[in-house]
Formats: sequence, C-alpha cells, structure tokens
Amino acid sequence: MIEIKHHGAVNGVTGSCHELRLLQAIKGSDPSGSAPTHLPASNSHPGILIDCGLFQGQDATNRSSASDLAIDFPVDHLRALVVTHVHIDHVGRIPYLLAAGFDGPIICSEPTAIMLPEILEDALKIGFTRDRGLINRVLQLIRARVVPLPYGRWHSVFEEEAGSLKVRLQRAGHILGSAYVECDAVSGSAAERIVFSGDLGAPHSPLLPEPTPPERADRLVIESTYGDKNHEDRETRRYRLKAVLEHALEDGGTVLIPAFSIGRTQELLYEIEGLIAEFGDGAIGVSPQGDRPRSESLTWSNLEIVVDSPLAAEFTKIYRDLKPFWDDEARALVKAGRHPLSFEQLTVINSHEDHLNAVEYLAKSHRPCVVIAGSGMCAGGRVVNYLKAMLGDARNDVLFVGYQAAGTPGRNILTYGPRGGWVDLDGERYDIRAQVHTVGGYSAHAGQEDLLRFVEGIPQAPSEIRIVHGDEGAKRALQGELRERLSEAAVVIPN
Repeated sequence: MIEIKHHGAVNGVTGSCHELRLLQAIKGSDPSGSAPTHLPASNSHPGILIDCGLFQGQDATNRSSASDLAIDFPVDHLRALVVTHVHIDHVGRIPYLLAAGFDGPIICSEPTAIMLPEILEDALKIGFTRDRGLINRVLQLIRARVVPLPYGRWHSVFEEEAGSLKVRLQRAGHILGSAYVECDAVSGSAAERIVFSGDLGAPHSPLLPEPTPPERADRLVIESTYGDKNHEDRETRRYRLKAVLEHALEDGGTVLIPAFSIGRTQELLYEIEGLIAEFGDGAIGVSPQGDRPRSESLTWSNLEIVVDSPLAAEFTKIYRDLKPFWDDEARALVKAGRHPLSFEQLTVINSHEDHLNAVEYLAKSHRPCVVIAGSGMCAGGRVVNYLKAMLGDARNDVLFVGYQAAGTPGRNILTYGPRGGWVDLDGERYDIRAQVHTVGGYSAHAGQEDLLRFVEGIPQAPSEIRIVHGDEGAKRALQGELRERLSEAAVVIPN
C-alpha cells in the first residue's frame, strides 16, 4: 500500500507539507500488515516528505502558536525531504523538522540548492533566534544535507525490503528553481507514479519556461491557489502595469508594490525594464497637483525604481548569476546587451537607516517613485513602514501583483481600501486613502485554465486527483471543472 498524508496546505494556501509512505507488510509482520515487533516502524514503513512550509495569515491564526511551528507527526521513518521551491510557505519549518530529529537528505533543484540556505537564514533571524552561532550551525547542517538534482534526472531515494522509491524533478515555472515532483513508488505488488505539483507557474511568465505536464501520473496532488479564476495574458497585464504606473505617478506620489523577495520582485524588474526600453522618452505626465509642472513631465527613462529589501537584492543577484535557467527570451535580451535585472534607473536599499530615510523622504516629498518592498502580503518586512507612512495620503498608490491570503494585512487593504476603510498594522489602525490597484498574472501561480491544461496534458488521466493549497472556494471550483472534464478520475479535497 502506498499512502499519501497531508500535514499542511489542506485548509488554506500555506504550510505546504505532504508525505508519501510505503505501508507494505514485510516478511515477519502479522496478517494485519503491522510492523513486526523486532523491527522499528522506520524500517518497515519508509517514506518521504514533500516540502515543510510555514503557516501564514489566517492559516496560522487558526492554529495555536505552538502548533504553528511544531512538527506534529513522526519523522523517524522519513528517508528524505524533497523541496519544490524556496518560498517560506514551503520551506519555513525545515529548521523545526531538523530539531524534531529528521536526519535525511534534502533533495531539490540546483538553483534551489543555492537559494535555500539564504531564505532560511532570513527566516531563522526573524522567527527562530538571533544567536548567530546557532544560525550558522543550522545553516551548516542544511548545506550538508542538500542534494542538488538536475531537472529530468531520476534519483533513487531508497531501495529496501519494504519497497523502493525514486524521484524526478521537472520545471514548474513558478519561481527560479521551482519544480514539480514525480515519484515512482513500489511496495509489494503495488507500483505507482505519484506527482506532487508544488506551485505551478502561469504560462509566459517573465524569465522562466512554462511547465510541461508529466508523461504519466497515476495519482496527482495539485495546488489550487487560483483554482477559481484566470489571469490576464502577459501582454495585457504588461500594459495594465504600464497604465497603472502612469496613472499612479500623475500626481507625484509613490507607487508602493508589496512583493515577495523571490520571484515577484525579479519578474517586476524584468517587466519594468522592458517598459523603460520600449517607452524610454515617453512622458509620464505629472499633473499640476504634483510639485512639478506638466512641462517638466517625467519620462520612463528617468523614472526611479527602488527595491527596498536586502533579501530581494540578494536573490536578484542570485537570479542574475543563474542565467542558464532563464527562458530563451530573457537570455536573448542579455545577449543583445540588455540588463533586465540591473538597469540604470534601479536603486537598491540595503541598510535599515537608509530604509527609514527613504520612507521619510518619499512620504514628505512629491517625487514620483516606484518602490518594491517585502513582504508580499504586508505581514511584516519593510513594506509595513511604507504603508504606515503613506496609506493616509491620496497621492500614493498601492499596487498588488500577487495572491493575498485571508487574514493578512494585504488582503484587508485590498478588500477595504477601495471602500475608504482602514487596516491594522502592528496593533494600530491606519486609514486607507491611497488608491489600491491589482494587476493579475504576476502572482506566479497558474490560473484555473492553466491548471486544467496541465492536468489534461497528462496522456492518461490520473485515477485520483487531490486538490490542496487553496481557499475553499478555489478548491471547490477546480474540483467541479476537473470532475466535468475527467469523469474517470476521482477528484477529492483532503480534510
């Protein structure tokens, strides 16, 4: 018997953590299939874990503070952890997994192997400890455990009396290094290929090749973040981004874009660099309400773009160093002499002092500027200081480009901002007078049609499809579509 269990991302979109386990009885076990008394469970029922992520927003609120981070399942039978990508809701509990006794390898793609220690260092400093020595020891342990696996290559995890398991990573198109996981599991007479989607990217996203459906999946575990809606196509959203920026900058305010340090920031820089290259001397008109007369109109070529996040700066550098993993379009731009992630109009803020000075300056001045700051759901990070200083000024704009989970300040700003409402930031109430916009498609998650196309692209429909990593409405909508299109598959939503 081959069992799938879920330890997260079943009641929301965060905390991704799934287990694949072989339950085949072996020689000497009793008729019920239980492990023999002379062998520990770890020897008789081996398994692997797919991701071990942090709960965020309402997903965390619905759990006690202790269980939010705790590893509340056995780990002694786990032979490996497979990481799909480095977003914190997929990797944030890895230090706690190690503390719980997990001592197996951490299998991931080659780019993820480079980025994983960086993202976990940041997570450790924020939520685990300020003890530099302890952080270094944890990171050293993680680096020693990481097994980089090239895309498309099978890797044997274990071959034991209980059965065998091998895994293969394929590009998921979500962020750099993201992968979906193919698992070939054999347990007695049972042999299955089970696929875990991780997070799938939208087609034609900047920088990354789009995911190709697997050649086979007897069972499929698939995300459903946008299982109930579709994104704008890339060209449409690119020009919507242009229109929103032009409108927002007309009155001399700041456009504040909350964005995750990995993936969204780099995609936005890529798109903005493209707009600057295409419309360089084209004017972004500044109205008389601004501090500049319209005759001194701002042009795309002198628009200042600020990335205020040390982590985003570090990952942007890593993205630049990993050009071989970019798509053909992005590599062609580099060959033509363009620098999509490092252009003249870009300013990076690292120090906390410079950050505070920038917040104060932009809040008081009427200098048009685009600021990209973390975190993407406004649940912490430097973006919070910008929001506190700027939400109350109608000259400013907040532009959301990614998913906002229930219970996060980002979701509340998106919901109540257009109504002239308020948001709680660090226990204080802030009125929202800034305009609030959203541009779909930069979420990095596949839309409903993208998810359906991925599933329908599998030559033989899976016998079972498990829908995870989504709000209830999104999961139900995707379930309905899949049941209608693939009547032969059992489409379930795990509890």
